[in-house]
Amino acid sequence: MKINGTAYRSVWVDTEDSWSVHILDQTKLPWSLDVVRLVTRDQAAHAISSMQARGAPLIGAVAAYALCLALRNDASTEAMERDAELIGATRPTAVNLRWALERMLTRLRNTLPSERVAVAYEEAALIADEDVARNEAIGRHGLPLIQAAARQPRCMGRPLGRPLGHAVNVLTHCNAGWLATVDWGTALAPIYAAFNAGIDLHVWVDETRPRNQGAALTAWELGKHGVPHTVVADNAGGHFMQHGMVDLVIVGADRVTRTGDAANKIGTYLKALAARDNDVPFWVAMPSSTIDWTVSDGVAEIPIEQRAAAEVTDMTGQMADGTIATMRVVATDSRAANPAFDVTPARLVTGLITERGCCAASAEGLLALFPERR
Repeated sequence: MKINGTAYRSVWVDTEDSWSVHILDQTKLPWSLDVVRLVTRDQAAHAISSMQARGAPLIGAVAAYALCLALRNDASTEAMERDAELIGATRPTAVNLRWALERMLTRLRNTLPSERVAVAYEEAALIADEDVARNEAIGRHGLPLIQAAARQPRCMGRPLGRPLGHAVNVLTHCNAGWLATVDWGTALAPIYAAFNAGIDLHVWVDETRPRNQGAALTAWELGKHGVPHTVVADNAGGHFMQHGMVDLVIVGADRVTRTGDAANKIGTYLKALAARDNDVPFWVAMPSSTIDWTVSDGVAEIPIEQRAAAEVTDMTGQMADGTIATMRVVATDSRAANPAFDVTPARLVTGLITERGCCAASAEGLLALFPERR
């Protein structure tokens, strides 16, 4: 994807030294585009835990490169296993993190310590490249859903500020665009594919409290690509659905069970309930690396990350004079709870969009696309 005409990935190896790792600091968006250079395991781990790099597929790729940086310091088996465990503890919910590290370890355990650094960078690059290919495929497989919606007669209402017509209105939650992956995105990949194909569409962008990934990140990247969009309060989605102003919902996921339950940013479950009540299709887009084949009951078995209360009590924004400031918006004597994710049961999911195609949100649906998992 491009920013002001320049192509970017969200993580890349320095072209001059061929070992340090660069990411875009997502905590600084949309106010500034800052590139962070990572040179140690601890810097990379901090980038994941602090959400400088975030999004399930992206943190898997960054975790792979974090292990590369660790091996540059100590390539022994004992150190490698310890470092992988430390990196894996940075974010507990997204399964891509564990998946990437297990893939790295599987290859590196069978590699001589003297060769591990080179092999690790090779494997991390494959993980990144494969993520790009998967997400591009998600876009291709999700495109027909938007094309079908474009052929449907309009119901009621119209997008704010847009003329009546057959524009497709897609609602999304959090950020599941190219910033959350190595490139293309998951939930936004079909949107980019449709926009690039000339389909008239418009995106309702949930602000996505408490970290505002929708308002700060999704709106920013859609705007840079020229996709028409409108930022709305998290609680507005049901209203727009009731008034026929949402044709379909597409969200990403941080972990999908083998039965089709989907863990995603807190608030996704409520959107699914509103979509079901209003007969609006609710799709979850994710690469196969996000599927946890060991889990069947998402509500009972997926660990939900509990993040700092300050993410709820404080907000950061741009002041009238252009300065960036953080301020408290909650009474000083009030506590705050901050579960980062919720789980949408498979019964509320119309279907899953993967790199192999679309399927029902069920064990049989997934196994039809991934028969090697039977």
